[in-house]
Amino acid sequence: MIQELTNNYENLFEKELLEEINQVGTFKEIPEGFELIKPGSYIKSMPLIISGAIKVLREDDDGDELLLYFLERGDTCAMTLSCCLGHQKSEIKAIAETDAKLIMIPIEKMEEWTSKYKSWRNFVFDSYHKRLIEAIETIDSIAFLNMDDRLLKYLKDKTKINQTKIINSTHQQIAYDLHTSRVVISRLLKKLERGNKVKLNRNNIEIIHI
Repeated sequence: MIQELTNNYENLFEKELLEEINQVGTFKEIPEGFELIKPGSYIKSMPLIISGAIKVLREDDDGDELLLYFLERGDTCAMTLSCCLGHQKSEIKAIAETDAKLIMIPIEKMEEWTSKYKSWRNFVFDSYHKRLIEAIETIDSIAFLNMDDRLLKYLKDKTKINQTKIINSTHQQIAYDLHTSRVVISRLLKKLERGNKVKLNRNNIEIIHI
């Protein structure tokens, strides 16, 4: 595990901190679609992402979802940090967007390292800042963008995260992420196809130019 840590976090953390993470961290490989965090659950460890991507969603009382942001290699989740440090139940859902490798850090070490290592403290504050900006962008897109623009932004984010122009999400899955109906998403995708921006295949969406 130390090699995975060094490859991803050597420029962020001191050697001593990397060694501690190697000692107390739990390495996990999770498949695409795996639900890492459930709403209402207590979080006992924090993920450091080694590879792959995780999508973080907010779920309402009816089970409808809204995509907040994606986490990539070298990231962690500010909302996870907040729940861990405050011993609060999770208010978000985290699902593997792709196959992913994680190192889970016990919550008792998080507070200890915040005072012990400057690099860890900076990492935590930087994560809060990044996730806050992404959450604000999500709010802005809902408040100021029409669904056409929100869908385009979503498709761009998906191609960036997955590093491929083939999107294997169903129309219904996209609708869940954008908190709208499948009918609306299907209509907008057809419109994009007529404009030669995407190609709708039976099991995927191919990005041509967006």
